[in-house]
Amino acid sequence: MIKQYFTQAWAQLRQQPLISAVSIAGTALAIFLIMLVVMMQQVQVVPFPPESNRDRFLHVKWMSISNKDWGGGTSNGPMSVQTARECFQSLKTPEAVSIYACQTISIPVNLPGQPSTGVDMLQTDDVFWQIFDFSFTTGKPYDKATFDAGIPVAVITESVSRHLFGTTESVGRDFLLNHASYRVHGVVKDVSTLATTAYGQVWIPFTSTDLINDVWSDHMGMASCILLARDRSDFPAIREEAERRQREYNTLISEKGYELIYRNRPYDQEKNALVTGANVEPDVQAARRQRLVIFAILLLVPALNLSSMTQSRLRQRVSEIGVRRAFGSTRMEIMGQIVAENMVVTLFAGVLGLLLSVAFAYLGETMLFARGFSKMVNVPLIDASILLHASTFGWALLFCFMLNLLSSGIPAWRASRVGIVNALGGKLQK
Repeated sequence: MIKQYFTQAWAQLRQQPLISAVSIAGTALAIFLIMLVVMMQQVQVVPFPPESNRDRFLHVKWMSISNKDWGGGTSNGPMSVQTARECFQSLKTPEAVSIYACQTISIPVNLPGQPSTGVDMLQTDDVFWQIFDFSFTTGKPYDKATFDAGIPVAVITESVSRHLFGTTESVGRDFLLNHASYRVHGVVKDVSTLATTAYGQVWIPFTSTDLINDVWSDHMGMASCILLARDRSDFPAIREEAERRQREYNTLISEKGYELIYRNRPYDQEKNALVTGANVEPDVQAARRQRLVIFAILLLVPALNLSSMTQSRLRQRVSEIGVRRAFGSTRMEIMGQIVAENMVVTLFAGVLGLLLSVAFAYLGETMLFARGFSKMVNVPLIDASILLHASTFGWALLFCFMLNLLSSGIPAWRASRVGIVNALGGKLQK
């Protein structure tokens, strides 16, 4: 039966090449546009190395603080390292809690006597390496003893290692980072900028800098937190413990009139990807509704056009439908065959649209995936492991099915209800 559907679909394509080409192009364009929207969402939430645990991440990138002397105003931004330690690293429910600088900064690196070049540097603690699964080429991450001692060591990417030393075998060698001497402790494979929390080209212990003393409003600073849950089912318990610790900490700092405001943080990966500022809580439901509206428009508009083309093709098959009805085929069988044959064409066009969307994502990576207001010096790095997941093909198949149902369902239903006499006479009407 399936072979028959393919054979019939191929025959219809050959009989009406112009209409078939337009139908395939329209379907491919619709799937192309929809999959671009899907991919732009997926790169923000779907796990990939070194953020393979995104489904267990909880983020506290920013927060707010108020003071009774400010007349109801708030100060918004990252927290101090001390606040992060007291409010989040003290939690017992998460598997791990890491404190890191709230953003990468572009900083010069070079060897003594050589010209410098800018790289993206991120300051972290030792727990950072337990949460993210970097692929080490040589060496290893700095441990707790090294971090606590504030030893100036660094983990660098392969590209930085090759630029500085001409090789990736650079563990133990010294270089200048913003004119200060650092020693290579490990070398990792290059990281895509789409790994929004883990990304960097050079990672150093923040105890080797003055990040701890970078404080404003007494409790705010330049630090952010990421929490790794043992399982997503632990999210409510983690948030409950975080709220309890918030109340305790606010009791302590209320003596000077301060109050920390989380705005329902920590956020999971999806919600954190929507954050635009410390003083605004993202509306996840609104974002989902917006995507659904986009999908509906991208499905309905081509479906209406493709439906008329399907109707045109069916006019050429009225007699065939009449003969089949005369020999006992039911309306459901007629309708099922028309939808199934059209599905073959839709799947072919859907595969073409998916391939086009992947190719465009590679070629237009800067336009599609560059992050606004970023201090990164590098454009996004895209590879198949980031763009293509099982869910990507699942979404493509779902949209192909929906588009096929929308474009062929009504014409197939109308064709199946044509009277036998009218159908044999070539009239596509009841």
